[in-house]
Amino acid sequence: MRILYIGDVMGDVGLQVVENILPNLRQTKAVDLVIAQAENVTDGRGTSPSDFRRLQQAGVDFCTGGNWSLNIPSIFPLMDDSEEPIIRPANFPQSHNGLGYKYITNSAGTTLVISLLGKIVGKDSSNYLNNPLKSIDSILEINKHKPRNATVVNFHGDYSSEKVVIGNYLDGRVTLVVGDHWHVPTADARVLPAGTAHITDVGMCGILDSSLGVAYSSIIPRWRDDAKTRNILETNGPRQFNAVLVDSNDQGLANSIEQIRIIQ
Repeated sequence: MRILYIGDVMGDVGLQVVENILPNLRQTKAVDLVIAQAENVTDGRGTSPSDFRRLQQAGVDFCTGGNWSLNIPSIFPLMDDSEEPIIRPANFPQSHNGLGYKYITNSAGTTLVISLLGKIVGKDSSNYLNNPLKSIDSILEINKHKPRNATVVNFHGDYSSEKVVIGNYLDGRVTLVVGDHWHVPTADARVLPAGTAHITDVGMCGILDSSLGVAYSSIIPRWRDDAKTRNILETNGPRQFNAVLVDSNDQGLANSIEQIRIIQ
């Protein structure tokens, strides 16, 4: 199975990037399953049902979660529905809406997709989260007898140490562990010793000349002058598409991982 994981889709521009690049890329790379990080797709904060459907129309099969996953209440019914291919982090408290893992089946096989959240720096840093390592252990134990061709885990967090550790923690147990949330791709995509593909951060889809998709003009006065400014998404300049492509094998592990970075 060939699995393409697309980095954080940042705002409408990021969605346009996916719409422009994915259809041809899916065909030329013979991709079987496309998964995208969609928690920033609607104005940078959450996922609306209409933007989720746009991603599906562009060729995305499944959307993973992060700290903004539940920011737009209208997405809750889709998050709650086991048949809708969109999830929030599995280590959110159980009182939260949505499911943290779901299965998706297509002609290439069945894949279990799981989202986890790390210790997010900033306004969410004091929010309670279940331990991500214990959470993933529990999920894999619950699903150990369910047949599948691949298992994909995204880890949405700020700390590179957490992202590296969880990749090695899950080595040999899942197909792919992909870090996201930084919006800046790291140069360490590889298959780990026991057969799990891993990258510390896959990067983003959106404007290249920006602060993680946000206009410099809204960031610099806040940093330099302590001004109270709102994040304004950048819409001008070169656009970037970042993803990884993983070839899985019959054991549900990875044969290879290829980093994809396209600048337009």
